[in-house]
Amino acid sequence: MTQAQHLVRTHSVAATLSVQTGEEVILAGWVQRRRDFGSVVFVDLRDRSGIVQLVFDAGRGTSTESMVIADKLRNEYVVAVRGQVVDRDEDAINPKIATGKIEVVVTDAVIENTAKNPPFYIQDGIEVDESVRLRYRYLDLRRPEMQRMMMLRHQIIKACRAYLDNQGFVEMETPILTKSTPEGARDYLVPSRVQPGEFYALPQSPQIFKQLLMLAGMEKYYQVARCFRDEDLRADRQPEFTQLDIETSFMTQEALQTMMEEMIQKVFLEAAGIHVETPFQRMPYEQAMNLYGSDKPDLRYDMAFVDIADIVEHSEFKVFKDVIAAGGVVKALVAPGLANYSRKQVDDLVSFVRAYGLRGLANIAVHEDGPKSPISKFFTEEQFAQIVSACQAKAGDLILIAAAEPKVALPALGALRVKLAQELELADPNVFKFLWVTDFPLLGYDEEAGRYVAEHHPFTMPLWEDVERLRTAPGEVRAQAYDMVLNGFEIGGGSMRIYRRDIQEDMFAALGFSPEEAYDKFGFLLDAFEYGTPPHGGIAFGIDRIIMLLGNGKSLRDSIAFPKTASGTDLMMDAPSEVADAQLQLLHLQVKQPQKKVPSNVK
Repeated sequence: MTQAQHLVRTHSVAATLSVQTGEEVILAGWVQRRRDFGSVVFVDLRDRSGIVQLVFDAGRGTSTESMVIADKLRNEYVVAVRGQVVDRDEDAINPKIATGKIEVVVTDAVIENTAKNPPFYIQDGIEVDESVRLRYRYLDLRRPEMQRMMMLRHQIIKACRAYLDNQGFVEMETPILTKSTPEGARDYLVPSRVQPGEFYALPQSPQIFKQLLMLAGMEKYYQVARCFRDEDLRADRQPEFTQLDIETSFMTQEALQTMMEEMIQKVFLEAAGIHVETPFQRMPYEQAMNLYGSDKPDLRYDMAFVDIADIVEHSEFKVFKDVIAAGGVVKALVAPGLANYSRKQVDDLVSFVRAYGLRGLANIAVHEDGPKSPISKFFTEEQFAQIVSACQAKAGDLILIAAAEPKVALPALGALRVKLAQELELADPNVFKFLWVTDFPLLGYDEEAGRYVAEHHPFTMPLWEDVERLRTAPGEVRAQAYDMVLNGFEIGGGSMRIYRRDIQEDMFAALGFSPEEAYDKFGFLLDAFEYGTPPHGGIAFGIDRIIMLLGNGKSLRDSIAFPKTASGTDLMMDAPSEVADAQLQLLHLQVKQPQKKVPSNVK
C-alpha cells in the first residue's frame, strides 16, 4: 500500500461542522499557515470548502512520525491527516472562520506534495500586480475570494439551466468552426488544411444557427455558448467569452422580456440570496440618451440631464444661442455638493469632456446667497433663477452645462455623470437596479465606410411601422431590439428577428449589399426563409459580466477562470505565440511581418 493510498479523504473541511465531537475524520488540502510552539504545532488546513485548525500534539495522540512531518510543513504543502474532531477551549474560539469552534487533533499525517514559496499570499485582499496573478493563475484561483467567484459562476449557470429546462427549452450545441460574415466585429479566422486558401471563422455568436433552429421547429433553444471577437479590448471585454444564448418562436417581445425577468429573479435569489423586484423599468433608447447620455444608464443614482434650451435661448450668451440655432442641445447636469469646487477642479472636468469631443462646460455654483458663474454677465437674475429651479439644484450644488450637437453633448455629459458618481460614491455596490432599454436605431451611418451599418446585427426586425422606411429613410428606422441593463452595464441584448425574405433583402440593400453580394454571404439563410419561418426572437446574456457584477469583481477577468489581459495575451500559457514553419506549410500559409517604423530622425 502506497503512502498516498494510506489516507483517503472522508470529509471536506466544511463537513467537519456536522461531525460529532470525538469522531474520526480524514482531511486533505493545503497548508494555509503553520504555528510552532515547540511541543505543539498548529496548522490551518485549507480546501475548497474552508479552513480548519489542525493540532499536532504528541501528548494528545499524534504519532511520532506525524510530529516529524509537522516540523517539515510549510505554506501550500499538500497534506492528508487523520484525526479527531474536538471542541476548542472557550478562549481559543476563532469567530473569523466557520469552523472556529472546533479543531482536529491529528493522529497521523502524510505529505502528499511539497511546494515552493508562492509569489503572493494565498489569501483575500492581496495587493499584487494583476500581471503576476495572471502569470500564476492556478495559484490565484486558490485564493478564497477567487474560489467564491468560480462557485458563483457555477451557481448562476446552474440556475439558468434549471429555469430554462422548466420552461420547456432545449439545450443545443452549434458549430465553433463556421463561416466568416462581413458585419459586426472582426472574426478570428482558422485556416483549412484540406481546402488551401480557405478559412473557417470562430463564432462571434450563434446568431444565424439559432435562427435556423427556429426554422427547424425547435421553438425554444438555449446554449451556454463560447463566443469570439477579434476587437480592441477594454476592461469589460475579452476576446473569448461566455454567453447564455436564447431563442424562441411564437413569443412576443413583451412576453420574452417578462420570462427573462423571471429567470434573472430566480438566478439572483438562488445564486446569491438577493431578491430582485419585477417588472423591470422600460425606457426607449431616445429617452435614455436624452436623460442620461447613455444607452446603459446606471439608475442607482439620479443626476438626470435637464433641458434648459428654452431658458438660455433668450439670454445674451452667444455660444448657447448659436448651438440652439444650429439644432443642437443645451443640457444641464447637477453635481450635488460640489459648489465649492476650485477653478482647477472645474478645469479638470472640462478637460475630461474634451476627450469626448465637447469643447467646454459652463458652470453655475449654487450658494446660500445666490448662484455664481463665470457666464453670469450674459444672464439676468431671473434667468439664473429659472435655471436653478429647472435643475432643482440646492445650495452647495454645482450645475454643469453642455451645449453642442446631440451626438457630442449627450455622450460627453453621460461620461461626466458616471465619473462624478464614482468620485462622490453615489452607487451602492449592494443595490441592483435593472432596466430594459428598447427601440434602438436599427442602422447607423459609418462616415468612413460611406454606408449604413447595423447597430445590433443585420437580422434584427424593424418596428413594423418603420419597415417601409428601410427603402426610403434607413437612418430613421427603429429596431425591435432590447438590452437588459444592470448598474450601468449591458448584461443582455436581444431582438425580434427578421423572418421574411423580402424584409431581409431590404435590410441587406440598406447596408449597401448588392443582391449578388447578399446571396453570396447569406444565400443559405435567404433560401431557408422560403420554407415557412416562424416569427421568432431571442436574447443573449453576458455570463462573465453578470458574475462580475453579482460578485463585486473589480474587472471582467475576476469572473473568468483563465482570462486574457487587456492586450489579449494569456500570460500563463504565453499565447498567442509563433508556430513552427512546418505547421504553416501544412496550412499553406506564409507569415508577413509588419514593417518596423523608422524614426523620423533616421535617414
